[in-house]
Amino acid sequence: MVCSGDVAQPKEPRPQPPLAPPPTPLLGRLPAYAELHCRSNFSFLTGASHPEELVARAAQLGYTAIAITDECSVAGVVRAHEEAKRQNEAGNPIRLLIGSVFEVLGEGATPACRLVLIARHREGYGDLCELITLARLRCAKGQYRLAVRDLDGGAAHLRGAPGCHALLIPRREDPPELLLAQARWLQATFAERAAIAVELLLYADDSLLVERLDAVADHTGMPLVAAGDVLMHLRSRKPVQDTLTAVRLKTPLADCGFALARNAEQHLRSRLRLAQLYRPAWLQASVRIAQSCAFSLSELRYEYPAELVPAGLTAIAHLRALTTLGARQRYPQGMPASVLAQIEKEMGLIEALRYEAFFLTVHDIVAFARAQNILCQGRGSAANSAVCFCLGITEVNPLHTTLLFERFISRERDEPPDIDVDFEHERREEVIQYIYAKYGTERCALAAALSTYRTRGAVRDTGRALGLDEPQIDALARSVHWFDDANRLALGLAEAGIDADAPITKRWMALITTLKGFPRHLSQHSGGFVIAAGKLSRLVPIENAAMENRRVIQWDKDDLESLGLLKVDVLALGMLSCIRRALDLMTVWHGRRWHMQDIAQDDDAASFEMACRADTVGVFQIESRAQMSMLPRLKPRTLYDLVIEVAIVRPGPIQGGMVHPYLRRRDEAAAGRAEPSRYPALDAALGRTLGVPIFQEQVM
Repeated sequence: MVCSGDVAQPKEPRPQPPLAPPPTPLLGRLPAYAELHCRSNFSFLTGASHPEELVARAAQLGYTAIAITDECSVAGVVRAHEEAKRQNEAGNPIRLLIGSVFEVLGEGATPACRLVLIARHREGYGDLCELITLARLRCAKGQYRLAVRDLDGGAAHLRGAPGCHALLIPRREDPPELLLAQARWLQATFAERAAIAVELLLYADDSLLVERLDAVADHTGMPLVAAGDVLMHLRSRKPVQDTLTAVRLKTPLADCGFALARNAEQHLRSRLRLAQLYRPAWLQASVRIAQSCAFSLSELRYEYPAELVPAGLTAIAHLRALTTLGARQRYPQGMPASVLAQIEKEMGLIEALRYEAFFLTVHDIVAFARAQNILCQGRGSAANSAVCFCLGITEVNPLHTTLLFERFISRERDEPPDIDVDFEHERREEVIQYIYAKYGTERCALAAALSTYRTRGAVRDTGRALGLDEPQIDALARSVHWFDDANRLALGLAEAGIDADAPITKRWMALITTLKGFPRHLSQHSGGFVIAAGKLSRLVPIENAAMENRRVIQWDKDDLESLGLLKVDVLALGMLSCIRRALDLMTVWHGRRWHMQDIAQDDDAASFEMACRADTVGVFQIESRAQMSMLPRLKPRTLYDLVIEVAIVRPGPIQGGMVHPYLRRRDEAAAGRAEPSRYPALDAALGRTLGVPIFQEQVM
């Protein structure tokens, strides 16, 4: 057997090490390298490392760059981008390249092949996203189809993906004439942007592969480039990668056979090891390609639809006009000075941070719902905004509360605003179809929701992969919860009668621990719409959701926040449907149209008596056992009492020891024995809750 390392050795003799210590570290004397073919665990059930782990390890090894090239996907690149920024700030320079790997179907005389495409610049990234979108939208969720004609004869602006480098990934089983045909097609399609990847993984046929690739390179003149077909950041992740393969194939590990990787070489290897395996020219070619790629996700700029602004007006001028009109309707007797001052403060920050188009988009959706008599209600931190109140997005009157706009939008936090709007759950589809009709499917899609492994799922999948008995797997899975740690897992083993010291059990526990938090698949966000001024598919790839007539982007809400991109949450709330029926009943009963604002807040004594008795089964927000146990103690008599009641039965106030001090001070105040303020300077923030911080706004 010929060792693959012998094939790829440099022809020059290796210099003898000097007797004295070298003036520069050994790492600096090794040839530079950029990894151009690397799949993370966002190539679901294939990659065995998080994108962050791959980037951090590449920086540690002194790589020039690393390309995250998941299968027909860029779902993991935002996390890789964040890690690359952290590494560079820490003094470990690393460049992140963004690409994807595709199985390209052949047609006619053109053979099928496997390609890696890497974006060279912003336009190239847009080309890559459009190709992924094209391939994904042809198939059901989780699949894709891309053919050679999509690259050499498809849409003119995508022909040859002009903004991307292309690497042919040779299959070892392909005969030489097929490899040559693939290379010639690649060269004709991508010209000087085409190259052939050499991936030496210490297989017995490495020398034969190099011989074939040398011949193809001689015939075509195409460069050979070193690459690693990386699936994990460390060699030790090989058992995890094998397990993921078994889960993907729905086959026990013992029966997977040749479907498993032959060894653990598909990890990020040291530059010393790479220098022993690859020719210097191949390593230099990888760096040369990386240096020609200048795109970063930081370049992405998100623009909201321009058609919401009338001709001749700026976005902020139109927002001011709508806010003023709404304020006149909210305050027919005249706007109070305090509200006017609050609106001016908010407008200044909205304009400075350029969020006016976002507010206009949400207002347009809410205006449509109200025109169709669909109940809707903004919630969350948007209730701190006087602008949202005047636009009709929320119903929290600034005169009746102390607003802290900075919880909603803050220059210091520099986070995009989040406006959650609830609609009647039976009529939300009308709102969704309005959005699709107004902006088109090319300009809007739902954000993804990343489903990750939790404890029970990891227990079941790894147990089946190891071939364990189903009753044993089920017993352990039922004994744990998603939030349980390793100690609770060990206790679950004892409860299920499983030998914790058995080698197979130790392996099982290690796999469960590692897999927790691993991406499992992309699902559909409950209602977070991303709406773009132009083609959304040039910003982020779009794919079909499992639900019919739904499309999702490949990033979830956390990724959007990391890049400063905005989404509009169009959510469904069943209680609004109940309120709609109640209003319709009151309209028939009293003979006049009833609206939500006609519902009494603090003068419905009978309802508060029921709440004090904890007679609240089926009552929104106060129907849980924890709430029902608190109601007789807190004895709510006003709407604000209920606000406190809902807020105080939360992990933060409970763990922070806020509950008992508040109840004690409330009882003392009711008996005329109110405790004097210990810190008068904090009365403005804590006065309404008797000196006990309950709400986030108070802490802020």
